[in-house]
Amino acid sequence: MISINQRASEALRDLLAEKQAGPTAGLRLAVKRGGCAGWQYEMKITEPEPSDHIIQFDGGRLIVDAESTERLKDCVVDYEDSLSDAGFRIRNPQAARSCGCGTSFEAVGETPPDPEEIEDCGKP
Repeated sequence: MISINQRASEALRDLLAEKQAGPTAGLRLAVKRGGCAGWQYEMKITEPEPSDHIIQFDGGRLIVDAESTERLKDCVVDYEDSLSDAGFRIRNPQAARSCGCGTSFEAVGETPPDPEEIEDCGKP
């Protein structure tokens, strides 16, 4: 089960209002091959697709891509706001390590990607 903490819930509610998103829109979470650590999170405000898993919470919803459900199992969606960066972060217990960018991870039990195939995120 994926969860969202209070800080992220409030940030998402504000973002949905700012974007004037429809009543069924939410934050889509997906995991795709790529990024600087092998797997990359994708997040965007969108309407759900028929195959998506929807997690409803007070004031909003998370929309989870059906193909990403296993890789996002037991994750916590957080929101960080610092002097240099602000945004949603995913705390993933299945990540062996994460890139400094916070959007890419290496999965536990998988062979790390070949350095020649890694896309640099541009962040230290």
